[in-house]
Amino acid sequence: MEDKITNILVVGIGGQGVMTATEILAEAAIALGQDVKKTEVAGMAQRGGVVSSHLRFGRKVLSPQITPGTADLLLAFESAEALRWCHMLKPGALVLMNTAKLVPPVVNIGLYEYPADPVEEIRKRGYEVRAFDAMDIAMNLGEIRLGNTVMLGAVGDHLPFPAEALLDAIVKRFSARKPALVELNRKAFAAGRAAAAATQAQKEAA
Repeated sequence: MEDKITNILVVGIGGQGVMTATEILAEAAIALGQDVKKTEVAGMAQRGGVVSSHLRFGRKVLSPQITPGTADLLLAFESAEALRWCHMLKPGALVLMNTAKLVPPVVNIGLYEYPADPVEEIRKRGYEVRAFDAMDIAMNLGEIRLGNTVMLGAVGDHLPFPAEALLDAIVKRFSARKPALVELNRKAFAAGRAAAAATQAQKEAA
C-alpha cells in the first residue's frame, strides 16, 4: 500500500447505505494496518435527507475532515449529490456515481435545482467519471438494498489496496450478521466492479 493519505468522500441520500459503505471501507483499511479517521454529516438521513461521509486513511492520519480540493475519489450514491460535492475533489480526481435519480429534499423545497445532466457537468469540470445505474443492478439481483454493495464493488479497483481486501470486509460483516446474504453480496460486489470497468472500456472505445 502506498505511503500516503487517501481521501475518499462518500455522498448520497439517507437510506442508501452511505454510512455503512464508509464503515466497510474503513474496516478494510484497518484490517490492512492503516490509521483511519472518518466523519459523517447526516441531514435528516432517516427521512431521505442528504448524507456525506469523509474517510481518510494512511500510515498516520490526524484529522477526519477532508479539505476542499484534496479528495482523491468521490463515491456518489446519487447523481445530483455527486455534482454538489465535486468541489471537494483534487484536479483530475475520479468520480464513481450511481445514475439512478433520487430527488433530495433540498430540491423539493426549492433550495437547489436538480441538474439536467450531472454526469456531463462533472466531466466539464475536468474529473474522470464512471457512471452506472446501481439501483438497476441491485434490482436485477433481486434486492434493491444491495445498491451499496454494488457501489463498493465499483470502488474496489480504485483503492490503494486490492479489491479482495474490501470484499473480505463485506463478507466478514455479513457472515456475522446475515450469513444467508453473503453470496448475494459477493454477486453485487462483482457486478459493481464490472459496471465500473465497463464504463472505462466504453470510454476507451469511443
